[in-house]
This record gives sequence, structure tokens and C-alpha cells, in this order.
Amino acid sequence: MYTNTIKTLRQIIHEIRCTKPQGSLKDNSFIRYLFDQYRIFNTTDQQVCKAKDEVLFTANAYLCYLRSSRMQQQIHDQYHGKGERSVKETANIVGFKLPHDPK
Repeated sequence: MYTNTIKTLRQIIHEIRCTKPQGSLKDNSFIRYLFDQYRIFNTTDQQVCKAKDEVLFTANAYLCYLRSSRMQQQIHDQYHGKGERSVKETANIVGFKLPHDPK
């Protein structure tokens, strides 16, 4: 279970890096908050914590939200109208070739 927690934490940090590629993550207040929350809900073999699975579920849900937001922004940037496009540009976006293009 410990590896799932670390894996989720790393993936969340990766998604945050994708949103803000410049700058240090040490100074990021969200990263500090995230690590504090992970420390608060950290459990060992001797402790029993009912909230452990709940916190991991919440972390996975937040990871899904960050990943989906990033992907939605990429799709929006790619397909958002930039004025009139030529027929060739539109065909390239959709993945078609025009009849007079070489195959």
C-alpha cells in the first residue's frame, strides 16, 4: 500500500510540474501543503487509520482532476478556432488527405 501512496504523490507532483514548468517546487505553497497532508495521514504497521484509504482515494481523485484538466487544455489549444482555416489544414487536423495530395 505504501508504494501506491508514493506513486500517487509522484504523479501529482509531475502534473503540477506540467502546469508550471518554470520555478522551483520547493517554494510552491501547494507542494508544502501536499507533503504536510501526506505526513499527517502517514501510517505505520503498528497504527490503524481508517482514513488511510480515504486519503489515498482523495489523492487519486485530485490526480485525475489535474491530469484531465491538463489534457483538456491541450485539446482546447489544438482544436480551438484560430480564425478561418484552409481545407488542407482542417483535413490535416482530422487526419485526412485531400484527393490531390500524394498518398
